[in-house]
Amino acid sequence: MLQGILRHFLLERPGQKWTMSAWGEKLAASGEQIERRLEKTGDSERNRQVLSHIVGIELWGQSRLRVGLGEPFKEEEYDNYRPSRSRSWEQLKAEFRMARKKSIALAEALDDNQADQFMQVKHNQYGMITLGAWLRYLDMHANLESKRIKS
Repeated sequence: MLQGILRHFLLERPGQKWTMSAWGEKLAASGEQIERRLEKTGDSERNRQVLSHIVGIELWGQSRLRVGLGEPFKEEEYDNYRPSRSRSWEQLKAEFRMARKKSIALAEALDDNQADQFMQVKHNQYGMITLGAWLRYLDMHANLESKRIKS
């Protein structure tokens, strides 16, 4: 029951406020904020671990969003998408930039293809959520996790 309440108030309700195109713009703006935060912080094992996690979730979420474009659903964990922890800080920052650009492009593709924003795709923790909620999740997750990156 708690998962349902969280899903509704944290993901579904905010996910319905924006069109796919607007989510793309929101992801672009928050991506720029995160990049500025990353540029102000230094390399550390913890920072690399957190950023690797952010990138992995971003790429995993993209695989779920592509279901809205007709790709088959894959039941898998995000670990398959997480970059190696041996990557340098600079490599991970570049990977975040590329992953976020792909998320923005994916939101635009969903909009261009008139994907049903209310189509549901499984999230491993929250269950079935809409494409709009997935875009909200990617935005929210990266924003929250990036605050764990410290100088």
